[in-house]
Amino acid sequence: MVTPQRLREFFRPRSFALVGASDKSTFSALLYRNLVAAGHEEATYLVNRRAERVHGRRAHASCQDIGRPVDLVFVMVPAAAVGEALRDAAAAGARGALVLSSGFAEAGEEGRRRQQQLVDLAAELDLLLLGPNVLGFTNVAAGVPAMVLADPPTVPGHVALISQSGASCGAMKDFAALSGVGLSHVITVGNEAMITVGHLVDYLVDDEQTRAIAVFMEGVRQPEVFAAAARRAAAAGKAVVVLKAGRSELAARAAASHTGALVGDDRVIDAVFARHGVIRVDTIESMLVTAGVAAHTGPLARPGVGVVSISGGACDILADLAQDAGAALPELSPATTERIRAVMPSYGHVQNPLDITGAAILDPSLWEETVAAVGQDPGVGVVVAVNSLPWREDGEPFYGQKYVDAIGAGAARSTAPVLYLTQVTQPIGAQARAVLDQGGLTHVVPGLHLGIDALARVARWSLERERIAGEEQRGRVRLRDVDPVPLSEVQARALLEDAGIPVVPAQHVRSAAEARAAAGRFGGPVAMKIVSADLPHKSDVGGVRLGVDAAAAAEAYEEIVAACAAKAPEARLDGVLVSPMRPDGLELLVGVTRDPDWGLMLAVGLGGVLVEVLDDVALTPLPVSPGRARSMLQSLRGAALLRGVRGRPGADVDALAETVSAVGRLAEELGPRLESLEINPLRVAGERIEALDALVTWCDTAPHTSGKDTAGC
Repeated sequence: MVTPQRLREFFRPRSFALVGASDKSTFSALLYRNLVAAGHEEATYLVNRRAERVHGRRAHASCQDIGRPVDLVFVMVPAAAVGEALRDAAAAGARGALVLSSGFAEAGEEGRRRQQQLVDLAAELDLLLLGPNVLGFTNVAAGVPAMVLADPPTVPGHVALISQSGASCGAMKDFAALSGVGLSHVITVGNEAMITVGHLVDYLVDDEQTRAIAVFMEGVRQPEVFAAAARRAAAAGKAVVVLKAGRSELAARAAASHTGALVGDDRVIDAVFARHGVIRVDTIESMLVTAGVAAHTGPLARPGVGVVSISGGACDILADLAQDAGAALPELSPATTERIRAVMPSYGHVQNPLDITGAAILDPSLWEETVAAVGQDPGVGVVVAVNSLPWREDGEPFYGQKYVDAIGAGAARSTAPVLYLTQVTQPIGAQARAVLDQGGLTHVVPGLHLGIDALARVARWSLERERIAGEEQRGRVRLRDVDPVPLSEVQARALLEDAGIPVVPAQHVRSAAEARAAAGRFGGPVAMKIVSADLPHKSDVGGVRLGVDAAAAAEAYEEIVAACAAKAPEARLDGVLVSPMRPDGLELLVGVTRDPDWGLMLAVGLGGVLVEVLDDVALTPLPVSPGRARSMLQSLRGAALLRGVRGRPGADVDALAETVSAVGRLAEELGPRLESLEINPLRVAGERIEALDALVTWCDTAPHTSGKDTAGC
């Protein structure tokens, strides 16, 4: 029902009905004023069954009483009366409804039940529903300010703003105006009962006016819709920049009480966003500025940032900020260096960041020549020109207009996009905008920190979207014929071996004599572990012995079996697994678990059994290609250990990445009943990679030792 075509109709209405319109309602007054100011007075109808006149105009008793079809209905009545209002709207021919009323999912279990009834009714009536608990939207290019917020934008830009919070959205649109970020849409979504953020992103991917999408969200509803839309946006070169609240427990509780949002596991959210090409930020300012930069530059052909400034101090600050943000300031090519040296004063030093010195005050052409030269450098993907703009709105000519004009002339000759960057965060008012327009400059970023941070994020997104696009498109996964019952380590090892995952040599024995013989064949100390599908945590019941020599192996076998029989009398025991002890090596955890929202997630962490203490883990949704696995390994804080330290050999990272990818592939092949697949530890010593222990658990039949609810499997 929520299709791009229906959404295009929804966001371009030609007539409006305000149900529950009232002179006493600030919401009603704001909404009516916005629509009238945009020229929709004749097509805006007021509905109030108890009043004959509202806002100085005739009020209708119902939508049907209007006597003509209405495209979009605003419902501003108490929650209990919303259903009746929707039935009346549908009977009057409406196709879309905005429900401003609260008292639904954010109000607890009864509210959630009421919200589901509302969705069911809207579907039955073929009404597209935005909300409830929503403040509306503005389609700037279409001239539709259908929003209960003051001062909706009127000049269309290229950033669509979506917000789960209506009140915060007011501050967001105001900051966008102050910082020079033009908006194509402002959309509040409230409880997302029917239309979700994912649906909106999918619609905006095809909107010609929109080049980037900024989103404030508290939780991700219909994850599969959002993920597909995000990937489509990345493929189209439209950045999706998300400020997602809920990292802290307090924020999660606040989100639940505000819109009924469930924020989800934050590390999983980080991993999912990265996988699907979503840029995640932490502040409103960063969200809007980053989206504005992405809308201006699009995907960068190269990650390098070239800096041209008249201030040496600004160059120093930018160099520090770039290092902290991970932005690349590449060395200029010899040809570019010679080209710039030909126009620079003898006391100037040609490098990136480039201080063109005070000579540019006397010779503004320095700006044009250097911006053009840096913008044509083969290592530069984007240029920032650092200069001032007027703060005042006094109408006086700006003393620095000639410098702005020269920067604009250089930008016109640059092959890389050029951004105008001020040194401090300042409002970009009408006078500053006029100065930039005269210079032919289309985008400005207020402040060095916001600018370099945004560029670093856009550069990383540009590389990531290429990786996403280049990932191999696979066919359907071949499911393995494995009964979803608890597996012993012997059975789990067999699965790993069949999937091409290396495991430590071992022998399954069922007597003390066999244990002694096996230990003798390995020719050194061995590890001995109980074999039982009912004992996932063998050491807890005395089922593990380490460093056992051949002479003691028979006795160790008897002790292990006796200890497990005593401590776990109900467990089915199937002998002991004997394997050679290995010297110290680098230990990793490689595991796959099923997230209730996002499905199978693969984790790689350094530390093996100490992974929770070290907290050095990378996550990603499946599938995992060897290339992505390699990127995960390189992203770990302890990645240097893989290259070898203090005389230890470096790991074969390519082989390790293949192993990690194979673990993910096996998890997919085990099918929808898989709850988790864990190898801990995976030992790495130079070229040797071996799984030392493995555990497979299934939904419903898995031992519930962690208290995790697996009902969603």
